[in-house]
Amino acid sequence: MLDLELFDSDGGRRVLQVPDESIIGKGAQNEIRLESWRVGREHARLFATPGGVLVEDLGGFGGVLVNGERIDGQYGPLTHKDMVSIGPYRLRLLVAVGKPDSPSPLPSLRSAPPVRGAMPAQHQGLIQSSPQPPSQPSPQPPHQPSPQPSHKPPPQPPSQALPQEAACAPAAALPASVANAAHIANSAARQREFEWRKTMHTRLLETMDLRRQDVHGMSDQQLRQETGILVRQIMRDADAEIPPELDRELLMVQVINEAIALGPLEELLADDSVSEIMVNRYDEIYVERSGRLHRHPMAFTGDRAVMGVIERIVAPLGRRIDESSPMVDARLKDGSRVNAIIPPLALKGACLTIRKFARHKLGASDLVGFGAISPQMASFLETCVVGRRNIIVSGGTGSGKTTLLNILSNFIPAGERVITVEDAAELKLSHEHLISLESRPANVEGKGAVPIRELVKNTLRMRPDRIVVGECRGAEALDMLQAMNTGHEGSLTTLHANTPRDGLARLETMVLMAGMDLPLPAIREQIASAVHIVVQQTRFACGSRKVTSITEISGMESGKIQMQELFRFVNLGYRGAGNRVSGYFTGCDMVPTFYEELEAAGAALDMTIFCPADQSGAACGTAQ
Repeated sequence: MLDLELFDSDGGRRVLQVPDESIIGKGAQNEIRLESWRVGREHARLFATPGGVLVEDLGGFGGVLVNGERIDGQYGPLTHKDMVSIGPYRLRLLVAVGKPDSPSPLPSLRSAPPVRGAMPAQHQGLIQSSPQPPSQPSPQPPHQPSPQPSHKPPPQPPSQALPQEAACAPAAALPASVANAAHIANSAARQREFEWRKTMHTRLLETMDLRRQDVHGMSDQQLRQETGILVRQIMRDADAEIPPELDRELLMVQVINEAIALGPLEELLADDSVSEIMVNRYDEIYVERSGRLHRHPMAFTGDRAVMGVIERIVAPLGRRIDESSPMVDARLKDGSRVNAIIPPLALKGACLTIRKFARHKLGASDLVGFGAISPQMASFLETCVVGRRNIIVSGGTGSGKTTLLNILSNFIPAGERVITVEDAAELKLSHEHLISLESRPANVEGKGAVPIRELVKNTLRMRPDRIVVGECRGAEALDMLQAMNTGHEGSLTTLHANTPRDGLARLETMVLMAGMDLPLPAIREQIASAVHIVVQQTRFACGSRKVTSITEISGMESGKIQMQELFRFVNLGYRGAGNRVSGYFTGCDMVPTFYEELEAAGAALDMTIFCPADQSGAACGTAQ
């Protein structure tokens, strides 16, 4: 805990005890709440580190002043003499927090601004992705006490880019337990490793002047080999300075990854248990494992490092990200989806989200094994795809729509010409006769954009047997429906919706976005004629994903689209030690109207799959 002295605008004084990391602002959820129009909702942040307490300006109106001078980014470590001013309030630290473990050759950063600036080029991100060199400490403020005598080692202040996990409680308040001692030792070791990673990275950039080399002509392997040689040389020269407890090989790999690859994300991309990576800011990384979010202990060395990684991802795809275009959708080489958003839109710093593409190509049997679908439902969907039924996969964000669309697309018989249309190419079809199209954003001048709608129109001139649209988000829905109604049966797409009925309503809305001023009855007739099956995918609170409904569009009656549910997942609630959702799949005792057409075409059909199941799933469903 931190002990603070708070002075109000009217001269009132309060003593507060707040957590080691506290947000200051007028937001109701903040640890230190200050009511004033001059104070932002989240104005500043106080956090303890092994070297002391730092204050960070989060961009509030009027900024943060320390001893009458406005800070830029972070400032610290604070002493009991430092007066922090936020709006009409002033506060100071009553007790200094954190004691250095040992003297260190690493420099101090008294006040370090967060870096925001121009984007690096594809491999030249190596030059600009580094924080400020440690050899250039910030000027000493006038209030700082005189230096310690030479016979005493100077304390080691914290770095600007300190990982969140390195924060610990005040040294004087630490319980004398083995567990807490181990935790503090681990935090201190993590901090030293982080500081040396920054130092080695800076020395690498000083040694390797890429501006005199043709890095664009280098392969990734060649660039990694040359960088590795330089890093080994730098580490040999600094061997006496590097603490003996640090793993040299691990440090070398981390420096190389930070310089020319994706930094701390490299090991997460190689981890098959991680399904999504979320970088909230340079020192705050979360991952999704088995549907649950977990904090990752590693961190980038600063905002510039995150910006360099983003640039290295988007540059090979011909896309850009800067202040004039601060959002971008992209993909990695393995097909993983990437979204990035940077300041000024992202207030806390560059934000990166990666939805990993599974290395193992999933099939219907895998979904059955995961309990995401029953064998009867999988067999029915395969029959629908082979029988050229138009299918829409509906669901929320992260519910598994694209994965299911991939599996359904691979049911398409060999010999048919398949054309896929996507914003960022994610579909991986193992089809011989396949054309993949990807939309293109506008260039720097705002020209040259090719939206999905234009691509869908163009596919009609490419003699497709099947059209697969990665996701309908807007006016392209009208062109997709027209394609389904003009001889391109068996087309597939996805959209965001919570239920099949909501999916049809959203489809109507997206058709209206085309600006054709069509009457609603005409739109509904188009939908009822074009769409045969809506598959609802759901992601539950426990992280599991299941196909919760398969619904047939059976026609129009009294101006309303008629639907009949064929299969459903019966939810029995959350049970067990992991609080996982339980239930069973069942048929709804309804046979789709188009089954007669499939039977007439000679398809071997099993009508018993539609019979209802009991809670054990014994009749037709599969118990979960």
